[in-house]
Amino acid sequence: MIVDDEEAARYGMRRALTTLGYNICEAGSAEAARVLLKQQEPDLLLLDVNLPGMSGLDFLRELKSANGNGPLVIIVTAHGSERMAVEAVKAGAYDYLSKPFELDDLRLVIKNAAETLQLRRENYSLRRRIEVERSQRGALIGNSEAMQRVRGMIEKVSETDATVLVRGESGTGKELVARELHERNSARRNEAFVAVNCAALPSELIESELFGHEKGAFTGAAARREGKFEQADGGTLFLDEIGDMSSNVQAKLLRALEERRIERLGGNESIPVDVRIVSATHRPLEQEIQNGNFRADLFYRLRVVTIDIPALRERREDIPLLAETFLRSASERYELPHRVLSQSALKKLLEYSWPGNVRELKNTIDRAVIMAEGDEVSSRDLPDEVTAGITRSGIVEDETDDGDGLRVPFTADFREDRREFERRYITRCLEHTQGNVTRAAEILDMHRQSLQHKLRQLGLGRRYVSVGGEPQDNSDS
Repeated sequence: MIVDDEEAARYGMRRALTTLGYNICEAGSAEAARVLLKQQEPDLLLLDVNLPGMSGLDFLRELKSANGNGPLVIIVTAHGSERMAVEAVKAGAYDYLSKPFELDDLRLVIKNAAETLQLRRENYSLRRRIEVERSQRGALIGNSEAMQRVRGMIEKVSETDATVLVRGESGTGKELVARELHERNSARRNEAFVAVNCAALPSELIESELFGHEKGAFTGAAARREGKFEQADGGTLFLDEIGDMSSNVQAKLLRALEERRIERLGGNESIPVDVRIVSATHRPLEQEIQNGNFRADLFYRLRVVTIDIPALRERREDIPLLAETFLRSASERYELPHRVLSQSALKKLLEYSWPGNVRELKNTIDRAVIMAEGDEVSSRDLPDEVTAGITRSGIVEDETDDGDGLRVPFTADFREDRREFERRYITRCLEHTQGNVTRAAEILDMHRQSLQHKLRQLGLGRRYVSVGGEPQDNSDS
């Protein structure tokens, strides 16, 4: 958008830029530009300082205060007004041009601005991909009491350097918890996060993987190699499935933790390392100690703080939010239209016991998004084991249970089942907030008015109403 009160100046700039393929719109004043901005979404503004009515500099300040991520602005000033140009740059202008200017100068400034815009788009796209990738893992998504406890533990522990043991079934998201510990408030968050899956490496290779080796240390060691401890120096080392580590490597790991020094295989040099250890396992390590498979001294060294991640069947109330998150991310990843989850599909997801936990749910939603036709994911798009209602024990259950006493009888009427589930779940939430509807709405990620409407729908409106955010019991009214 060219904003200049001189028609001849607009004509010259328009002619120079349209030949390069740019789409141009024009305005003769700040007021006219303001109106046009509501109709157009230009990437770049060429803004003259001397305008009738509001000056270009004041209009620039207005734009930046209203939308800091709006179009890039190039200020056009009269000759000798460099001081004003400096003010404009301080106010948020990308660059400036002084009249009279050569058209080549104009083209160069526009070219640089276009490259900056492209970088901005790429950065935004990268951030979105990172957000999508994080949401795909999904372990920390959910408003259940169990997940709130996990997030609370992460919030406290991430600020410290404490060694953490993360426990949970396969697929619950142990690595995501470890990454949150590293990235949240840790002083190490700008350093490396290095992950090692102890179960995926043969016992004869894991020692070299952790501690590195010197050239010639064993057959095939053609060069010196740094291990994961050195790669994670200053940062966090995540040891996944620590329960699968051999006793020989356990002893060397214990020594490294106690002395904060390592030796490469085949080497004599003692190398200092500053590493925070976060480990994870799905095995009951106390039982492994009794069976002679795990060192008790290493166990106590690793579990300064323990974070237990609940299985998905223990937090069924999080399934709708997880499913919706995975639906959005799968649609973006596979470049498919956004699809919604049908009531029949949601019912099947809530009934299933999810032995593979969040990972299994994510893969199930991915499959359903690909297989679905139209704008809706139905129960027909789900795998047979989910639609059959097969549980971990292989028995079809007549009741669903969120693992915390919230049992909902199974009937043939899905709408009534869902209504009963919502009634009991929202009642539990309100009991947790001592009847505070405003606080309950925050926990449920709903607007307060939406929750009040839902309460009336479920026949709970006479009991709970929100007055200034405080509860009022009208059950006797």
